[in-house]
Amino acid sequence: MNIIKFGGSSIANFENIQKVFSIIDQKSDKEEFALVFSAFGGVTEQLLQCATLAQQSEESYHTLLQDLEKRHLDIARQLVPVQQQSTALTFVKVRFNELGDVFHGIYLIKECSDRTLDYVLSFGERLSNFILTAGLQARGKDAVYLDARDVVKTDDRFGHAKVNFSLTNELVKKYFEMHAGIKVITGFIGSTTKGETTTVGRSGSDYTASIFAAALEANQVEIYTDVSGVMTADPRLVYTAFTIPQLSYNEAMELSHFGAKVVFPATMQPAMKMGIPIYIKNTFKPEDTGSLISKDSGEGKIIKGISSMGNISILNVQGPGLVEVIGVSQRFFGTLASSKINIVLISQASSEHSICVAVASKDAHKAKTVIEEEFRYEIQNGEMDQIQVMPDMAVIAVVGENMQHNPGASGRMFQALGRNNVNVAAIAQGSSELNISAVIKQADLQKALNALHEAFFLSDYKVLHVFLVGVGLIGKALIGMVNHQLKKLQDENLLDIQIHGMANSRFMKFHEDGFDLATVEAPDENDEPMDMAKFIGTMEKMNFSNSVFVDCTASQEVADVYEQILDAKVGIVTPNKKANSGPLPVYKQLKKLASQRGVRFFYETNVAAGLPVINTLQDLMLSGDHVHRIEAVLSGSMNYIFSELEKGMPFSEVVAQAKEKGYTEPDPRDDLSGMDVARKILILGREAGQDLHFEDVTIQSMVPEDCADAATVPEFFEKLKLHDGHFRQLLEEAKAKGEKLRFMATLENGKAKVGLNSLDQEHPFFTLKGSDNMILFTTERYNDFPMIVRGPGAGADVTAAGVFADIIRLGNYSR
Repeated sequence: MNIIKFGGSSIANFENIQKVFSIIDQKSDKEEFALVFSAFGGVTEQLLQCATLAQQSEESYHTLLQDLEKRHLDIARQLVPVQQQSTALTFVKVRFNELGDVFHGIYLIKECSDRTLDYVLSFGERLSNFILTAGLQARGKDAVYLDARDVVKTDDRFGHAKVNFSLTNELVKKYFEMHAGIKVITGFIGSTTKGETTTVGRSGSDYTASIFAAALEANQVEIYTDVSGVMTADPRLVYTAFTIPQLSYNEAMELSHFGAKVVFPATMQPAMKMGIPIYIKNTFKPEDTGSLISKDSGEGKIIKGISSMGNISILNVQGPGLVEVIGVSQRFFGTLASSKINIVLISQASSEHSICVAVASKDAHKAKTVIEEEFRYEIQNGEMDQIQVMPDMAVIAVVGENMQHNPGASGRMFQALGRNNVNVAAIAQGSSELNISAVIKQADLQKALNALHEAFFLSDYKVLHVFLVGVGLIGKALIGMVNHQLKKLQDENLLDIQIHGMANSRFMKFHEDGFDLATVEAPDENDEPMDMAKFIGTMEKMNFSNSVFVDCTASQEVADVYEQILDAKVGIVTPNKKANSGPLPVYKQLKKLASQRGVRFFYETNVAAGLPVINTLQDLMLSGDHVHRIEAVLSGSMNYIFSELEKGMPFSEVVAQAKEKGYTEPDPRDDLSGMDVARKILILGREAGQDLHFEDVTIQSMVPEDCADAATVPEFFEKLKLHDGHFRQLLEEAKAKGEKLRFMATLENGKAKVGLNSLDQEHPFFTLKGSDNMILFTTERYNDFPMIVRGPGAGADVTAAGVFADIIRLGNYSR
C-alpha cells in the first residue's frame, strides 16, 4: 500500500486535474494506493477571507462565496458526464447552502471562534475530494470517498489539533479492512471524539497522508506538488538551485524549519517513526525523479541545502547583572513562552554577559515589552541594559549530516559570506553540526544565499554579475571579448561573466538573467532613459553576490558615484581616470573605502591601456621598494602623432589620421592639451606613495592658443593647418641634433611635468614607434638600470582587453 497526496496547485483547475488523473491511471495497474487531496488551489484562503469579511459585517462575502460555488460546480461538470452529475452537483449545492448559513451566523454575531473556523475551512477538502472521487468513478475507477473526520481523531485544540494516534490507527485499519477500492481521503481535517470538526495545522493534507501511511504501515508516501522535489535553495532567489535527490528526515526537518516550503516537520513525524520513505514529486513533470526523504542521507556534497527565513528581528539582552546569576535564562525564555512568542534562534556568549534571540518581526515589539517588564528592576538598577532590537533581519542556515565528518564547513560558510561582505549579526550551531545558522540583514539575503550556494554546490565555479556603463568603442569591444572567451573561461577558469545592466549617456536597460552577449545591442530609445541614481539603485536592488560595476566612460558624473558603489560592497573596474586624478582626499577615500568594505577597486587601464603599469608599481611598493623617478610616454595618441610626423606628413593631417584610427578623443584637443597625460602621471605619483595634487603638475599644451577657442572640431582643424610650419620646424631642429620628439611626463621630488622633449638616441624613448607607451621606473632597487614597461597604449581593443583582464582578476581574487 502506498499513500499518494496531491496539493492544491496540482488540482487548481480542470487542466491540472487531467494531469493528476493521468498519473493515477499509470499507477492503477501497478500498485495498491490511497489518495489524499487538498482543497482546490486557493480555496482555503478564500474561505478564510469569507469568514473575515462576514465577521466584519461586510456583505461582500456573498459575492466571494458565489464565485467559489460556481468554481466547484464548473469543475464537477467538466469532470463528470451529464448523466452522472446529479450526485456531485447536489453535494456541492448542499455544502454551499450549509456554508451560507454558517457565514450568515458569523455575520450576525460578528464573531468567528477557532471551532467555527475549523468547520468553515473543512469544506475545501470535503468539496474537492467528493468531486474528484466522482471524476475518478466516471473514468471507471473503483474510488471511494473517505471523510477523514470519520477516522482521524484529535483533541479539541481547534486550529492545530493533536492527533490521537492509537484511536486513529485502529479506525483507519478497520475502515480499510471493511472497504475495497481506491480511497479518496480528505486532507487537513479530523474530528474530536464528540464529532466536532478540527484541522491539523499548516500543510495538514501532507500530514494526513503521513498519518494514514503510518497507520497502514505503507511502503511509501508520495507527495505531488508544483516543484520537482526539495531544492538546494529557494529557486526564486538562487537561479542555480537544483533538486536534492536524497536527504534524511532530520535534514528535511531542519530545512523546512527555516523556510523550505515543500515539506513541513509535522508532515514527516508519523512516517518518520515508522521509517516510511517520503517522495516529493512534481505533478507537472512526473518524469522527474524528485526527492527521497528517508532514514539515510545518501551521497552528496558536504551540505544538503541552504534555507532561509526573512522578516526576523534580533533582541539582545545584556548587562553585568546577567553574569553568573542563576535563573536569568529561565525567566527570559519563560516570559517569551508565556506570551506565546516563538524563538527562531538563540545565541549566547560564554561570558553570560548577553543573550541574543531571533523572533518574527511581528512579535518583536511585544517581546521587547514583556522582557522589559519582567526585568524592570534590573534595568532600573543598571544591572541590565535596555533591550536592543535589530529589525529587518533574516536567518540563513546550511544543513547537512555530512558536515559532521567534514571539518571546515563553518569556515567555508563564513568565508563565503565574508568575501561577499555580508555581515553576520548572530550565529547558532548545535553539537550535531547538522545545522549552522546565522542572522544577517534582510537586504543581504539574496546575495548571501547565492554566495553560499556557489561555495558549497558549485565548487570553485564563480559567477561575476556585471553592470556596465559606457557602451562606446571600449564597451562594445569588451562585450565582444567576453562573449568570445566566455566558454573558455567557464571550462578552464570555472568563471562565468553575466552582464545584467548596460547604459550609455542616454539610455539604460537591465536583464535579471543576464543579456545574450552574442545578440545584445546598446541601449536605445526603446529602453529606459539613463538615470545614474536609478542605475545604481537597480544594481543594489538586484543584490547579486560578486557584483562588479564597470565604467568604460570618461565621465566625471559616473566617477562621482564610485564612493556610493564601494560603500554598497560592489567592486569597480574602470579605465576612467577622473576619480583617481581628482582631489587627493577623494582618491584616498576611495582606496580606504575599498579596503574597509573588502571589495576590489581595479583601474589598471587608467594609465597605459592594457599594460601592467599600476600592478607593477603596486608590487614594487608592497615589496618595500621606493620610487625616485618616473619617466613615461603615456599617451599612445601623442606618440603616434609625433612618430608619424617624422614621415613628412603635415602636423594637422597626422592629428586627423590619429582621430580616424580612434587613437584620440573625439576632440583631439583633449589629447594635445596634455591634460590626459597629466592625469596619468598624477595617478602614478599617487600610487608611488606621493601626496600629489593637480597643481603639482606643470603642463605644456600642444594646442596653439588660437586653436583652443575654436567652436567646433572642424574649425579647430582649419586653424591647426596654420601651425603646420611651427611643428615642422620643431621636427627639423630635433633631426639636426640627431634627436626625436617625444611627448612625455616626468615625476621627481614630488613634482611632475608634462610636455614635448627632444631626446637623443641613448634615451629608451628614442626607439618608440606608433602608439606604443613606455614607462621607466627608477627606484632604490632599479637605480642603475630603470625598470621598463613597454607596449601599445592606445585603441579601444587594447583598453578593453585591459578592462577584461581586471574583471577576470577580480573574479579570481581569493579563490
